[in-house]
Amino acid sequence: MASTLPIRAARTAAGHSFANPAPAASLVPRRVFSTTPAPSNAAEDHQPAPQNGDPKLPRWAYTPPRAKAPFSLKLDSKRPEFHVNNSPERLDQFYIGMLGEDGDKVLPEELKWLAVTHKSFDQGRRGFNDRLAFLGKRVVELQASLGLAQGDPKTQLSDVPKDQFGRKPFVHPALEGLSNLSDNTKRDYLDRMRLAGLAKSYGLPQVLRWSPRKPNNLHTSGIHVVLAHTMYAIVGAVALEKGGMDANKVAQKRILVPLGMKIA
Repeated sequence: MASTLPIRAARTAAGHSFANPAPAASLVPRRVFSTTPAPSNAAEDHQPAPQNGDPKLPRWAYTPPRAKAPFSLKLDSKRPEFHVNNSPERLDQFYIGMLGEDGDKVLPEELKWLAVTHKSFDQGRRGFNDRLAFLGKRVVELQASLGLAQGDPKTQLSDVPKDQFGRKPFVHPALEGLSNLSDNTKRDYLDRMRLAGLAKSYGLPQVLRWSPRKPNNLHTSGIHVVLAHTMYAIVGAVALEKGGMDANKVAQKRILVPLGMKIA
């Protein structure tokens, strides 16, 4: 009886030849939290020098090379160029005017520029102030609520209509200012147009970095919305760098009091 060993050996060899080959190392995605360094790629690791050939330019001064497209999609654009501030000295003067003496030393250089940079500027490739504005708006709204609650009550007890069942509302000195808390009252104080007017008095439009939709008509482009947004961002930057106590003082003394609110 003939042995079947050679036939089995041939089948085994044929099976190995049709098996899936081991995937190349470059095709296997590296785990996100892996400590093994990724294979080096000279073409990807090479980064061209920033603008002006100076590799020591700060982050706010140039667009990251890898964030640029190989060519511009805006061919023969007739949109006029909108120039923004690039002077650190002018920016420092703005912070001194808004935050007071030594206001230019409250924030680090990178954060000073980030707070006045809108997401429309350079397509957001140099960072923008949305998260700072979100934090700063919470701080300002809280201080506005506290200021209204601690202020003189607008509604006196005699103005409250009498209850048909003879019930009397609970009265306490700490609750007298609650009648001031309403959506309309806070909205009147923190109106965008009023915040934009305050920002103009501080000189914010001269240092604001943004790209308006219509450079020839800033009002139609929504400059009042951007100015109010940036005011919140500056408060958020102070809260991030110096803490809540300093941010509360900035919100009270530099925003709410100039807008007419009495802070106890």
